[in-house]
Amino acid sequence: MSTLSVVRTASGGVLRHKVQAFVLCVVLLVSTASATLGLALLEASNGPFAHAFAAQKGADITLTVNAGKATAAQLAASEHAAGVTAAAGPFTEVTFPVNFEGQPWGSIQAVGRSTPGGPVDTVDLSAGHWPDGPGQVVYNARPGLGGGPGGPLEIGSTFQATTLPGEPVLTVVGFATSITRSADVWVTPAEAATLQADVRSASSTGSAGTPAGTTPPLEQMLYRFASASTSAQIRTDEASLTRVVPTAAVLGAANWLSQESRSDSNSSIMEPFVIAFALIGLIMAVLIVSNVVSGAVVAQYQRIGVLKSLGMTPGQVIAVYLNRIGWPALAGCVIGVLLGDVLSVPILSKSAGTYGVGHQSVPPWVLLTAPLGMLALTMLAAFGPALRAGRLSATEAIAAGRAPRSGHGYLAHRLLSRLRVPRPISLGLASPFAKPGRTLVTLFAIAFGACAVIFAVGLSTALDRVQADGTQSATVPVQVQPDGPGTATGPGQNYAAQAQDNAVTAALASQPGLAHSDVEYNNTVTDPAIAGPVDAQVFSGESSWQGWTMISGHWFSGPGQVVVNTEFLEASGLSVGDTTTVNTGTVNPGRGPVRPGTSVTVKIVGEYFNPSNNPDIYASTQTLPGLDSVASLSNWNIGLRQGTSVSSYISGFNRALGRSSPWAAVSSQGGGQFFAIASALIGLLSLMVAVASGLGVLNTVLMTTRDRIHDLGIFKAIGMRPGQVLAMVCCWVLGPAILAAVLAAPAAVQLNSATLGAMANAAHTGIPGSIESVFPIARLALLSLAALVIAALGALLPASWAARARPAVALRTE
Repeated sequence: MSTLSVVRTASGGVLRHKVQAFVLCVVLLVSTASATLGLALLEASNGPFAHAFAAQKGADITLTVNAGKATAAQLAASEHAAGVTAAAGPFTEVTFPVNFEGQPWGSIQAVGRSTPGGPVDTVDLSAGHWPDGPGQVVYNARPGLGGGPGGPLEIGSTFQATTLPGEPVLTVVGFATSITRSADVWVTPAEAATLQADVRSASSTGSAGTPAGTTPPLEQMLYRFASASTSAQIRTDEASLTRVVPTAAVLGAANWLSQESRSDSNSSIMEPFVIAFALIGLIMAVLIVSNVVSGAVVAQYQRIGVLKSLGMTPGQVIAVYLNRIGWPALAGCVIGVLLGDVLSVPILSKSAGTYGVGHQSVPPWVLLTAPLGMLALTMLAAFGPALRAGRLSATEAIAAGRAPRSGHGYLAHRLLSRLRVPRPISLGLASPFAKPGRTLVTLFAIAFGACAVIFAVGLSTALDRVQADGTQSATVPVQVQPDGPGTATGPGQNYAAQAQDNAVTAALASQPGLAHSDVEYNNTVTDPAIAGPVDAQVFSGESSWQGWTMISGHWFSGPGQVVVNTEFLEASGLSVGDTTTVNTGTVNPGRGPVRPGTSVTVKIVGEYFNPSNNPDIYASTQTLPGLDSVASLSNWNIGLRQGTSVSSYISGFNRALGRSSPWAAVSSQGGGQFFAIASALIGLLSLMVAVASGLGVLNTVLMTTRDRIHDLGIFKAIGMRPGQVLAMVCCWVLGPAILAAVLAAPAAVQLNSATLGAMANAAHTGIPGSIESVFPIARLALLSLAALVIAALGALLPASWAARARPAVALRTE
């Protein structure tokens, strides 16, 4: 045969088998989109802070300077200090409390910048426009930021500075992100100067809840250094700056290392989850593509025999079927990578928010690797069956295409015919044994699809529980935090005075609906078994009503008992049940001098679930005395009686406190960006895998229907009704689906446990039984039915076609 004849034969095969070509195209589309999304997320989780820091020219050191104690010449000279490679500023900086939608939001740090660009800290504007007039702000976040009682922030949202003269209103005109986190909001330089004057004016009279005259004029300076990769180098760089800028003028110094630590912590937790879904998507792609491709070739053995009889060589046979597979596969890969790129936009946007970086997109190498890899995989999967077909003689090919191999399925037909079930059912149940290879691939395709669904539900449930445990929103729906309009705004100032704290206690007593409350104090202590300070949270009561999630042991219930997190146990080498000595004398960072303390012998009675790379200890104020000072007061935890409205309680409580209080009641609802991206990704990838699995089933049933079209014609001719044909065809995949469900359930449980274990290890914590045990027997059995649903939906279309076909049409189709 000529080359032209080979091309015509290949193209004719595609046109004659449109359904098969469509299935192949869609399977490759889903698989390529899944691969694109998975690879993009893997790349996004690989050092996201380092990539964004380099792209946005992040600041190695950020100084907050008292402009009254440093001259403009000194700040300009600091740009040429030893080691400085780039500098930006000075930018006017001002901090003041605001309300949002009538509710206290807290204090915001505003910085005046005329443009988002510059030699240091290039701000990534993601929505809206940069401020170009008075009363305009760009918020350092992404649109839709959950803001508490007032709802999410959007373009057009407004803040009101109720403590400043004239109570100015600030309108959000854009959203941007800074890898340096140099500000909460950006305004024009002129607006920053006006706001700073207003804050100083309010401070001079004490009307903002601060001592009169304590707010200095602040300026922000940003620097990049030639060497700033270690803490030692950072200290050297800071020293070079203070040789130019007076030490007394420096009110605060931040460096990039602390920002990187927080971002990399999120990244390490995300990686196991992303890898798990990327692997399951890749395995599904390999399996289903192989099934579709091999089925497409094997199903055409009879035609291969005819072509060989007409003179087609083995090489031409291989070329025909590689062409026939290649074109639909190429179309699916191209459309799939475009779809994956589109789907990645919202996911990577949330990923960027999770990691605290400005912008993430699909890398060019992913846009090339995903479609080329899937196309290569498809052609390799097609080459084996095509090679075997090319080697068959014309007689062998025709014989292989007309009937299963000798002995395949006959024993199963004889045994199942003895069952007391309708004959169409027994015929359908016996059919998979005629093509054991195809049946095995179909079984695993269904199993992987069901495993993905079960795994997705389990992981989603576990993460929902982690989110609920982290916020304690069910037991502590309201917290009173230092976010009120009277919050002190000057550097180094305490949150409130004792009288203002007493006002909170009075408001608690006056508001109906209160069920529980306690006061929480945050501080640091020392333990001889741990190098460095230990974060301590102490409560005014035993606080077990908050429903703490324990990994082992129990929450403290009396004096002398403490609860610790996993990192504390790992750092100290201690275990639950051991005793240790805690010294309460340490430095209270930013709020006071070294605090004298006492050594207390305590017993560790529980390990609390708290993902953190810092050792934490939890106790009552009776166990660790001296830590319950006004300076270390963190918040009040409030539990409400059943039926009490959270929003109504918050509104009433804040009215009772008044506008001069530095405290405000806020909702504890919320879960952060990580849970948003996790939920979106779980739903999306599990849906894609399930669709691909269903298409694999559809292809298998379609191939089997074409193989047995002669039998179907005979069955219909002797009186088999359409309903019986439908039942028989659906039963072709019933057996494999049941076995797939049996395989998928334990596999999903193990995959879920392995993924949660890897995530917990990255988060420096153990896993509570309540989070890991998300598959009770009844629920697992119900979820296993996903295999039957996938098989039924995949088989329904070809089964309906077979049921509707008339006997003459069926025989003629053969």
